[in-house]
Amino acid sequence: MITIDGFFEGPNKEIDRHNVDAEFNEYAIDQLDRTGLLVFGRVAYELMASYWPTELAKTDDPMVARMMNEIPKIVVSNSLAEASWSNTRVIRENIGDEILKLKQEPGKDIGIFGSSRLAATLLEIGLIDEVRMFIAPVVLGKGNPLFPARSGRIDFKLLRTEKFRSGNVLLCYQPVNKPHSSTP
Repeated sequence: MITIDGFFEGPNKEIDRHNVDAEFNEYAIDQLDRTGLLVFGRVAYELMASYWPTELAKTDDPMVARMMNEIPKIVVSNSLAEASWSNTRVIRENIGDEILKLKQEPGKDIGIFGSSRLAATLLEIGLIDEVRMFIAPVVLGKGNPLFPARSGRIDFKLLRTEKFRSGNVLLCYQPVNKPHSSTP
């Protein structure tokens, strides 16, 4: 979820402007039902792992909590020694090759939640098939951009949009000029 001015988090890493309501939760459950693997960078992983396995998450949002805890997960990190969240493994090297192998396996979608640097890297090397982003009806003025400065241009084709009562708008894009490289 990003702001109208393109930030996924505020300057102090705050994400307090998310419009999460029943309609958003229905969408999230539908997406998780179609997802066979979740991929996170370390920061997003630690945020998710600190919430979804808790009793609070299981009480406040039992369906999403169950799905988040059951779906297999990968955390991409050079610094994380091990992953303690259920069904999670760590990838430290040959990230592009590892993700490419996973994409070639049959099954449901692979989803990346948050993890802007990881998503930008995988997008840049051609390993992301679709970008889905919620635009929240707020301007922060400063913060961390979803796509930090990259080395090259990537064009997109709009696949669909969806408007939510909260004011959120979902934009779904397909990269048009996907390079195919297995680095980083």
